[in-house]
Amino acid sequence: MIVELLYATGIRVSELCGLDVDDIDTGHRLVRVLGKGNKQRTVPFGQPAADALHAWLVDGRRALVTAESGHALLLGARGRRLDVRQARTAVHQTVAAVDGAPDMGPHGLRHSAATHLLEGGADLRVVQELLGHSSLATTQLYTHVAVARLRAVHERAHPRA
Repeated sequence: MIVELLYATGIRVSELCGLDVDDIDTGHRLVRVLGKGNKQRTVPFGQPAADALHAWLVDGRRALVTAESGHALLLGARGRRLDVRQARTAVHQTVAAVDGAPDMGPHGLRHSAATHLLEGGADLRVVQELLGHSSLATTQLYTHVAVARLRAVHERAHPRA
């Protein structure tokens, strides 16, 4: 569920660990995120993430919840809010279990989400808002992969390339 939600939303691992159950609107497939500088934003997610969240809320979280859990969305084995280090470890282990998958952590999932949005035609400013960047220049760093892919396609497909 952690990998699915990180990739689906592009949120930071620290933002993910700070989520409460009330921050998730599974019906509308939205997550309310408190980002850097205490800036709040709303980020949509797709059906696969909604399904993973539903399974977590019904089966996973319910089995771990204790008096110390509060409203935390993600819980560790002792029922406390999952911390960033634990989440990073979970991501690395989950990705490593997939045959042929590159070694990737939470930031790699964020980068992949942004790159795939841009390659899919998303407007740079929309991606900026989704990622919670205050500066468009920060978001533009993600365009280099998209441009490199465009160049490769152009060179392969254009007769005068």
